[in-house]
Order: sequence, then C-alpha cells, then structure tokens
Amino acid sequence: MADKNQNQYHPAEVNGYHRSDRESLEDVEEARRKKKMKWTIGIIAFVIFQVVQGLFFVLVIMKFKSPKFRVTEFEFTNSTFGTQASPSFALAFVAPIRVKNTNWGPFKYGASNVTFTYQGTQVGRVDIPKGKANFKSTKKINLNATLTAANLPNTVSTTLGNALQNSQVITLNSQGELKGKVTVMFMFKKTKISKMNCTMAIDTGKKELQSVRCS
Repeated sequence: MADKNQNQYHPAEVNGYHRSDRESLEDVEEARRKKKMKWTIGIIAFVIFQVVQGLFFVLVIMKFKSPKFRVTEFEFTNSTFGTQASPSFALAFVAPIRVKNTNWGPFKYGASNVTFTYQGTQVGRVDIPKGKANFKSTKKINLNATLTAANLPNTVSTTLGNALQNSQVITLNSQGELKGKVTVMFMFKKTKISKMNCTMAIDTGKKELQSVRCS
C-alpha cells in the first residue's frame, strides 16, 4: 500500500520544481522584461529629447536674423506748405524710430542716421546714437526731425507745386542702415545689417500724415 502511494503522480511537482516555484520564476522574468522595457523606453525618450533640443537650438536659437528698422506713424508739431506758384514745405515732428530684434540675443549697433528725401533730394536727416536692442524686444528711439524743401532743384520744385495744387498729397521717403552684431549665449556672434526703406504720404490739406509703409 505504501509503494502504491509513493508511485502516485503529484501534479504540483514537475521536473523537480513545484508549480509555485515555476510561477515565481515566471513572475521574476516578467518583472525583468518590464524593467528592461522601461529602461529602453526611457533611453529612446532621452535620445529623442536630445535630438529635438539640438534641432531647436540650431534652427531657432542659432538662426540669426536682421532686425527690422522702421519709422512708425507720427504727428507734426509744426507744418507749413507753399503754393503751386511758390512750392515749399517745412515740417517738424518727433521721428519714432523702431528697431525690432527677433533674435535670441541682443543686437548692438553703431551710430548711424536716417535721411528723408523728396523725389530723390534730401530734405532732412536725423542722427541715431549707438545702442542696443535686447533679445526678443523692440528698441524705441524718438528723435526730433526738421524737414525743409528750401534746396529742391527746379524740376523737383515744379513737381512739388503740382502736387500741392492738385492731389494735395506729397510723398517722402526715409532711408537708413544699422550695422551691428547679434550675440547669442554670450559667445556666438554674427554681424547683421538692418535697413530702413519707408514711404510716407502726407496730406497737405489736412496737414497730417496719411500713411507710412516700410519694406
């Protein structure tokens, strides 16, 4: 009877291991696989993060752009206009110069100037002192400007007289150039040139600025 019991099959024991031992080994292996998967996912995520960060640095932060150099709308503090027979004008205003820097570093520029012209003849000028436009900001410069048509050539004076008589709108242009350096992360520097080319339409009847367009 004892021999019979000894030869009886025990389903809880297979190849020298109990079922509970086998299940424990499977649990350990499953835990190892999950841990390995987490490490793999973590490494992949870290690599992707580094690649994205590198691309952002190269394509965005290290992309140097020329700042925008503009004159914006203003009001005259004094304005007088002649007639067709005696064409002239004298204008006084505070010129609102703006330097918009979209770089991730400051733009330091040297002294410069802005000239105002009518039909290609200079009628005024303002001097810009050296300065700095901080990163992602706009530098505001307000300069007193006086424009006069006293020294226009005869042909240009005739054109001015016709404009004063007929359309009552005269068009002035402003040109300027700022040269400086953009510095990113205190060590990467690049020279950039910012140019102004604006057209101003002036209503001589109302004695006011009609529009300003810059390219």
